[in-house]
Amino acid sequence: MHKKISSLQNPSVKEWVQLKDKSRFRKLSGNFLLEGRREIQLAIEGGYSIHKLVYCSTIIDKESLASLLESLPSATTCIELSTEVYTKVATRDTTEGVFALAASKSHALEGLVFKRKDPLLLVAEAPEKPGNIGALLRTADAADIDAVLIANPKTDLYNPNTIRSSVGCLFTTQVATGSTEEILTYLKEHKISVYAAALKKDAEPYQEQDLKKATAIVVGTEAVGLSEDWLENANKKIIIPMNGKIDSMNVSVAAAVLIFEAKRQRNFS
Repeated sequence: MHKKISSLQNPSVKEWVQLKDKSRFRKLSGNFLLEGRREIQLAIEGGYSIHKLVYCSTIIDKESLASLLESLPSATTCIELSTEVYTKVATRDTTEGVFALAASKSHALEGLVFKRKDPLLLVAEAPEKPGNIGALLRTADAADIDAVLIANPKTDLYNPNTIRSSVGCLFTTQVATGSTEEILTYLKEHKISVYAAALKKDAEPYQEQDLKKATAIVVGTEAVGLSEDWLENANKKIIIPMNGKIDSMNVSVAAAVLIFEAKRQRNFS
């Protein structure tokens, strides 16, 4: 028998709204909300601990709910919400009628484990827009790279917009965060070459680089690019030749071009 909630004043509802809206509350509690069947399934497969499954029976069909429940431990708390309450908590305008309360993971650099002898990493410095972070994570998953490192993060990884734009790829890819200095030190200690994407005169065409060895491709923000710390410490500065009127791409598009060139050189292994 699942618990039912129909009041907007219920303490759990107030907690979930804060988890949805406030980064500070997510960090303090160590929990976050994720919405959608695919995202929840990917989180389960990624080893995330699901505390509660919350649904609205007027939106999600019985078969979809039953399939999701089969993937969860039998002791998982399940809660049914009224349509009004569910709409208040939902993180999406077009909802699937189910979300989960999950525990966040540590994203320390020390916890990274590479599956390749010569790992391929993507480093993003100070990304601000959750949509861009999500798109970078989606690229990372598509290319099956070893990890994504976020330097000087400006938004938390568990922002609902990041999860939504990543279509759950936050849960399929190793992600670590740290300061630029910490990440540079980590890369040097692990003998990983740094290729910094930059609109600089001394930058070399990306397709002329050897990206088969242990490699970190580094991208900055669209507004200011990479900081001097990255430019000064990079093994190479690289550039994507632009033939049109503008001089740069969206950061996630540029990252995809560079990452898939590395994958091509590695025979997509």
